Amino acid sequence: MSNECSTIHELTKKLKRHNFPYNEYEIPLNGIYLLFEKGEKGHNQDRIVRVGTHTGENQLRPRLKQHFLLENKDRSIFRKNIGRAILSKNNDPFLKYWEIDLTTRKNREKYSSAIDFDYQKEIEKKISQYIQENFSFCVFMINGKEKRLEIEAKIISTISWCGKCKQSKEWLGNYSPKEKIVKSGLWLVNELYKTPFTATDIEELDILING
Repeated sequence: MSNECSTIHELTKKLKRHNFPYNEYEIPLNGIYLLFEKGEKGHNQDRIVRVGTHTGENQLRPRLKQHFLLENKDRSIFRKNIGRAILSKNNDPFLKYWEIDLTTRKNREKYSSAIDFDYQKEIEKKISQYIQENFSFCVFMINGKEKRLEIEAKIISTISWCGKCKQSKEWLGNYSPKEKIVKSGLWLVNELYKTPFTATDIEELDILING
């Protein structure tokens, strides 16, 4: 998969790179985003460390905002994984509370008395700072939900299968308690090592990106 992965990375050079703070009006309403992280290289350029999309119609901008701005680990699995790595790196016992999903009323009632929410806010701010200072991204438009999910999954699988696109020794994700993140070098646990791109798929991706 090295050739296909290299081609995907090469295609990203044709897309505008966004850094925080970014202009959300330059982001399409529907599409796929590709994240890059400082210090991470692959195929002689910045390495893709996460691929993502959205399920709801016209929700790409809000999805990116959930990652970069909204300090709520339970609304962004990306933020939750960054927090896991930070806490694990520091051997912080708060990790067990970080894992608790507080989106349900049942869990809020059950665990609220045990969680130090002031400390949780501190962690959220550290995550925001890390993401805003270390990540950039590019996007390309895809309007259909099924097509978005298909392309997202194939990009993830292609990158995960690549033997020449691995993380550095200093990568924060190496501290993740999630084995799939450490193994893949991606801030992802789903769609890894599944169906990758074929040569025909790569041609279609080129058309999607370049119009």
